[in-house]
Amino acid sequence: MRDSKLKIERAKQYLNALGEINSRSQFGGYSLSVEKVVFALVADGELYLRACEQVKPYFIQRQMDTLHFNKRGIAVEMDYYRVDDSLWQEPEQLVALSRLCLAGARHQRNLHQSNRRLKDLPNLSIRLELQLRRAGIETVDKLKAQGARACWLRLRESNKNLGINVLFALEGAILGRHQQALPESVKDELRRWYHTATLKRPQHTD
Repeated sequence: MRDSKLKIERAKQYLNALGEINSRSQFGGYSLSVEKVVFALVADGELYLRACEQVKPYFIQRQMDTLHFNKRGIAVEMDYYRVDDSLWQEPEQLVALSRLCLAGARHQRNLHQSNRRLKDLPNLSIRLELQLRRAGIETVDKLKAQGARACWLRLRESNKNLGINVLFALEGAILGRHQQALPESVKDELRRWYHTATLKRPQHTD
């Protein structure tokens, strides 16, 4: 563990041009990320860069070792390549490669987010996704653009008994958190709006 900690500090020193690098436990080692985008891992005291389309041929040509980890007793090869001693001696090249890896990881994240379905968001089941689609809310972007309240009103047009929990679920989905983890201030504001929208009818919890 000490070797990995030292390697993390070395990586942060060498790669500070990429921005603020954060580390956290992952895959039995540590992930390195910039703005929550993981571009490298540190395992067993070694730094591994996350391959992308641009740099993977170079990694293979340079015969860099890949990272393996055990999953239920089976060795799984990951698309991460070890930074060897010679590459550590080329700091400018290391920074350039790491920058490409970061850009590739960011592109993959953005692509994944753009292809997400509604059901992939917190709190949203397939059933609720279907209801939203029938109400004309077909995409994550449309849900976020219209907001939880407007989407709840659209759903209520076909379900007059729609409860406040659905409103909480929609707000949580937009914010990227479970509805139970919504701040109380947000819940209170939604409750006030809900009672106004339903003309203070008895509260349902569907």
